[in-house]
Amino acid sequence: MRFTEGTDDMSEELNELHEHAEHAREHPDLAPVTLTMAVLAVLVATVSLLGHRTHTEEIILQNKVTDQWAYYQAKNIRRHTDELFADMTSVMAAKDAEGATKLQEKYRAEADRYKEEQKELDKQARETESETERARRKADRFDLGEVFLEIALVITSITLLSGRRIFWHIGLVMAAAGIFVAASAWVVR
Repeated sequence: MRFTEGTDDMSEELNELHEHAEHAREHPDLAPVTLTMAVLAVLVATVSLLGHRTHTEEIILQNKVTDQWAYYQAKNIRRHTDELFADMTSVMAAKDAEGATKLQEKYRAEADRYKEEQKELDKQARETESETERARRKADRFDLGEVFLEIALVITSITLLSGRRIFWHIGLVMAAAGIFVAASAWVVR
C-alpha cells in the first residue's frame, strides 16, 4: 500500500515537472530553474526510498528484539521450573535418597545453565535494541531531509510562476539543507 502511495506521489510530481518544462520552453532563461526542479524531484524520490527502506529495517529489527526477549523469557520460565523441582526434591521424602539427590543436582545444573544462557540472550537483545534505535534515528534523518527537499521543490517552482529568481535561490538553500540532513543519516551512531 505504501509503495503505491509513493508511486502516485512521484507521478504527480513528474506531471508537474512536465508542465513546468512546457512553461520553460516559452522562457528559456528559466531553463536552469526547470533543471533544478528535475534534479530535486530525483533527490526527493531517492531520499524517500532510503527512508522507507530504513523504516523497514527498523521494523525487522524490532521484531527480532521482540523474539529475543520472548526467548529470554522462555529460558527464565524453564530456569524457575527447574529451580522449583530442585527445591521440591530437597524437601520431599524419597524412598531412594541417592536418586533424589541426583535428580536435585540435575535440576540445579539445568537451572544454572539457563541462567548463563540468559546472560547472553540479554546482551544480544540489548545490542539489537541499540541497532533498532540507530535505524530509527537514520530513518528520521531521511524523513527530515525529504521534507526539506520537498519544500525546496515547491519554493523553486514558485520561480516559474513569479519569474523572481529569489525563490530559486531560496530553493537551492533548502535543497542544500535537505541533502545535508539526509546525508547525515550515514553518520548516525
